[in-house]
Amino acid sequence: MPELPEVETTRRGIEPHLRGQRIERFIVRQPKLRWSVPDEIQQLSGATIEAIQRRGKYLLLETAHGTALMHLGMSGSLRICAANLAAEKHDHVDLVLTNGTALRLRDPRRFGSVLWAGCGELHPLLANLGVEPLTDEFTAEYLMQCAKGRQVSIKEFIMNSHRVVGVGNIYANEALFMAGINPQRAAGQVGLVALQKLVLAIKTVLARAIVQGGTTLRDFVREDGQTGYFQIELQVYGRTNQVCNACGSLIQQIRQGQRSTWYCPHCQPR
Repeated sequence: MPELPEVETTRRGIEPHLRGQRIERFIVRQPKLRWSVPDEIQQLSGATIEAIQRRGKYLLLETAHGTALMHLGMSGSLRICAANLAAEKHDHVDLVLTNGTALRLRDPRRFGSVLWAGCGELHPLLANLGVEPLTDEFTAEYLMQCAKGRQVSIKEFIMNSHRVVGVGNIYANEALFMAGINPQRAAGQVGLVALQKLVLAIKTVLARAIVQGGTTLRDFVREDGQTGYFQIELQVYGRTNQVCNACGSLIQQIRQGQRSTWYCPHCQPR
């Protein structure tokens, strides 16, 4: 699934093509995505796109008439293309601009979404999201307060979008390795100094991934069709029984919360 860096990379890629442009209409070829595309989305016809924001893994196309929320789901991607370019099988939604171009959502698995929020409204899916990890609000003190008394593992804790958004499995593994924290440690037992290292590691890993265009797995591609390449720097994720680049120990794989976790038992002791 595209994670925060992939979504932010997409946002930065499409922004120059969309900001300040007027929407002609939405073409909805397949309304049944993760949620049905609401008819109200057509209320944006004629509106000018004032900003393209990101909240967690949602892209927000903001206008004076309301906001379109887009989520890439597991296999979605966005392209800027000519509005008259013939649609392919999995091209489900086009945002057509008056300048003759379109933003096209392609989603083979149809777990993505295109939703609507009226002017001044906060969509319910955004209401309970935690802080953004790349902002000043995301601090070790904030994490310590949220984790107080919690026995859930620190890895599962930082992946909880009600605490902090966008720290998906890849980047949680990498940040915990960078901070030298065992992913199985109870969140409430991680001290302030370790949390300071973890916050810095999360910010560093995410920022590097954004600069490099995200992490390519099976499905994600950027809006220009090129793939991200942050995977060449991965230290633990997906490296079961491979040698740790830092100490020479073997990377271990375990299961946590129905997800795989990778860590170095020497660099990340309990």
